[in-house]
Amino acid sequence: MRHREGSAGEAVRPPRIPRLDPETERAIARAFSLLLPQVDRIAEEITRVLLETDPYWREQSPQLQADQRRTTREHVRRGIQAMAGLAPPEEHPVELWRETGRTRARQGVPLDRVLNAYNLGARTLWEALLRLRWDHKVDIDEHLLLLAGQRLWTALDVQNATLVEAYRRESARLQRRDLQRQQNFLDGLVDGRGTDPQFSKEAREALGVAPGDPVACVVALLEEPHDDPLRAPQDGLERLGVSSHWHVRGGTYFGLVCHGGFTVDELVEALRPGVAGRVGVAAAHDGVAGFATAYRLAARAAESLPRGSQRIVTVAERLPEVLVAGSPEVVPVLVRETVGPLLALPPAQKDMLLRTLAALLAHNGSATQAAQVLFCHRNTVLYRAKQIEALTGRDLQNARDRLELSLGMIAAGHDPGEQPPS
Repeated sequence: MRHREGSAGEAVRPPRIPRLDPETERAIARAFSLLLPQVDRIAEEITRVLLETDPYWREQSPQLQADQRRTTREHVRRGIQAMAGLAPPEEHPVELWRETGRTRARQGVPLDRVLNAYNLGARTLWEALLRLRWDHKVDIDEHLLLLAGQRLWTALDVQNATLVEAYRRESARLQRRDLQRQQNFLDGLVDGRGTDPQFSKEAREALGVAPGDPVACVVALLEEPHDDPLRAPQDGLERLGVSSHWHVRGGTYFGLVCHGGFTVDELVEALRPGVAGRVGVAAAHDGVAGFATAYRLAARAAESLPRGSQRIVTVAERLPEVLVAGSPEVVPVLVRETVGPLLALPPAQKDMLLRTLAALLAHNGSATQAAQVLFCHRNTVLYRAKQIEALTGRDLQNARDRLELSLGMIAAGHDPGEQPPS
């Protein structure tokens, strides 16, 4: 491929066409001017070969094929006029190249297919010029013919460089626009607009979600200015063939994941290698219409994890914590009526009884099993259990009382499934 490409965002500088002596320039221009009566035939030949040899163009809609035929004719006409020195000032082909680059980017035509068409066009023009000499319709020696070919291919480099830059600029603009549109829809879904049928339809189209596709929400908490709580989540999901869209909102980095035939637990495993903070996952059982609820649940699941932890959890894993977080007005009552008396004790006694309570709750009130994890005698645990029951007014052998104490521990910021530090 003869075009010169710069790095992303970098303007491509087309090569300068070298000037020859005036007489040689006039001779080359005269040779190209003889091709002007053949514009339609050359353009049709380029289109025919393109459709026959390039599967991409052959499979496109009749409308796009017709547009390609039309622009090819215009490119050939202006190109020959420019090479012949006959181009009107208002019809210089540079702006045509730019507009073609922008148009093909908007149409979604791959850049390599656009450049392939341009290269084919230059080769067809060169063959038409050779045919003039072979048919003795122009008296041009081999050296002049070689110079004319060099001029044609150098012009192709200029043309390609101009088109590539316009194509890339338009592609970048379209990507920014599409990303902003997707993020606007994500914000709308979090705000609860997914229940609006028209908005839900537009959101699904923008995000590539079919009406019946299962959807989940992933929320990672941003807790530091340069925090990166979930690294490259798209990579792990793409390995499963799962599509996702991500956005930052307030103190969260969240994603809508269309997880197809995979379970939420399988999504968690795919995301786990990139977890570097507190992350929660919740299924949106009503699709995009239920995404706002899934976002709130996933955020609460993440918030239920201790600060500084690097862990990903589903709502199902943190149901008691999510339940407590969803009822903030109940929290002080729950703490006061359950573990409040323990929290009021002197620090050493408080920590000892909280550790014992956590062990007992983790083992359904079994003093024997609690003693094993606490590395103390069973009788010691029994003595402490009596103290806890006396202070809290709860029976550790009663399932409902244990549930209330577990919720109280959660509301007070302690995980009943983990041992507080000694």
